[in-house]
Amino acid sequence: MSLIVRKISLTSTALEKYKINLLIIISISLFSIPSLSYAQVAGKHIYEFMTLSNSARVAAFGSNFLPTNDNDLDLAYSNPSLINEKMNHQISLNYLGYFAGAKAGFVSYAHNFNSIGTLVGSLQFINYGTFDATNTEGQKTGRFSAGEYAFIVGWSKKLNENIRLGVNIKNIYSKLESYSSYGIAADLALSYFSPNQLFSSSLLFKNMGRQITTYTDAHNEKLPFEIQMGIAKKFEHAPLRLLFLFNDLQRWNIKYQNPNTKNKVDPFTGEVKKTSKYWDFADNAFRHVVVGAEFVPGKGKFMLRMGYNFRRQQEMKIASRSALVGFSFGFGIQVYKFKISYTRAVYHLAGGTNTISIGTNFDKLFLSENQND
Repeated sequence: MSLIVRKISLTSTALEKYKINLLIIISISLFSIPSLSYAQVAGKHIYEFMTLSNSARVAAFGSNFLPTNDNDLDLAYSNPSLINEKMNHQISLNYLGYFAGAKAGFVSYAHNFNSIGTLVGSLQFINYGTFDATNTEGQKTGRFSAGEYAFIVGWSKKLNENIRLGVNIKNIYSKLESYSSYGIAADLALSYFSPNQLFSSSLLFKNMGRQITTYTDAHNEKLPFEIQMGIAKKFEHAPLRLLFLFNDLQRWNIKYQNPNTKNKVDPFTGEVKKTSKYWDFADNAFRHVVVGAEFVPGKGKFMLRMGYNFRRQQEMKIASRSALVGFSFGFGIQVYKFKISYTRAVYHLAGGTNTISIGTNFDKLFLSENQND
């Protein structure tokens, strides 16, 4: 980690002169933590709830983070390098209606301290519901519940006028029937903002940590570590913002090998139809990419959002019909002194998720109209 400190200690002039390579800085920090050397495989890690989209705005773009720099507290949960003093006294409440009756929520609050900067405290939870407990013969013996929780503290530091470094510290608790587990994790993020604020980019190393206490006496399980990168471009003379988000950069092959679609056999000739190696390459590459757009007319009182997640579509669609699987749609509107957002994300033809977010700033909320003006 000492290499990171030396990078941060560079003067603002030097940072501007040499255009610090974000990837190099974060890569150095990655190799400083040996526990991150493994690759993640779907279904092989715990605390999966931490990968959920935490707000309607984030969910609208088909991923679980954004690199946008517009003082939105909802974005700080997954990208702590966006935390700044203008978020002071903002509060955000988010509700996610998930599958099979599961319900998730996120609450965040920001406070600026003159001595150390702005801190953001967030509480994340998911309730999987209540279940019937049965014995080996299938006889009902009672009821039990399951839920997981995380308390997160985020902080960022401005390295110069265009670059910010951010950190999240996460305390995680999971309770599944009579089994429980505690873990601790951290996010490290670095963001660059152009002088005119029309372009921004972020690089994130998420969920670096370990399980402290295990569900059983078995060995520690892996956390959902992930490297992400994103860029956002807002046009100067058009009310439009485009986003390109890159997920799971710590491993190349993230394809799900469906035995029903790989190397199909022609029923008439018996010939094996192998997939093209060029399509295999493109298919895997696009699974890392999520694209989105945000339409912001006027003074930003109303927003329309849309995202497309190729990987989600490929993994969740029906072979004969994909429809809108992988797409997400949302809007945001300001009503009085509250920002309200809603998103519908389509995961499958059978259904999707609904996310609602409400946010405000206590300073503005309790000011009279004359003071606010």
